[in-house]
Amino acid sequence: MASALCLAAASDPAERLSDPAQEARARTLFKEVRCMVCQNESIEDSEAALAVDLRRMVRERVAAGDDDPTVRRWLVDRYGEFVLLRPSFSPANLILWLAPLVAVLVGGLALVQRLRQVRPTAEALTPEETVRLSRLVGDTNGHDPALKSSRDDPNA
Repeated sequence: MASALCLAAASDPAERLSDPAQEARARTLFKEVRCMVCQNESIEDSEAALAVDLRRMVRERVAAGDDDPTVRRWLVDRYGEFVLLRPSFSPANLILWLAPLVAVLVGGLALVQRLRQVRPTAEALTPEETVRLSRLVGDTNGHDPALKSSRDDPNA
């Protein structure tokens, strides 16, 4: 059933390999190979001329008896590691694999540091500042006798 679906997905029946098992292997490899024109699309999904050529080359390698790692290595040797949608974990592209993790960790640490910062507490006002503030806001609750309004005085 799966091989019939793979065969049906090929754009041109003349492109398909006669052996369904080899065609299925080739189609699995198509999903791993980047279209160099479309860049974020596999050669299986792309209709660019280069993707058609790459599918043909992968089929030729599979038909010649190359196993999957050999086909991948052949593609990388010819086009560079960029041709793989998932580059291998190697020292050469260690930064590709670790950069997202490092960015998340650094961002998390910065956030924790920011949240842990001690916020300065407000100092208590001196008696002089309290009186001045009372005058500014018009406080008539008896903090400053000079600020009592005429409504507080029953004789007024």
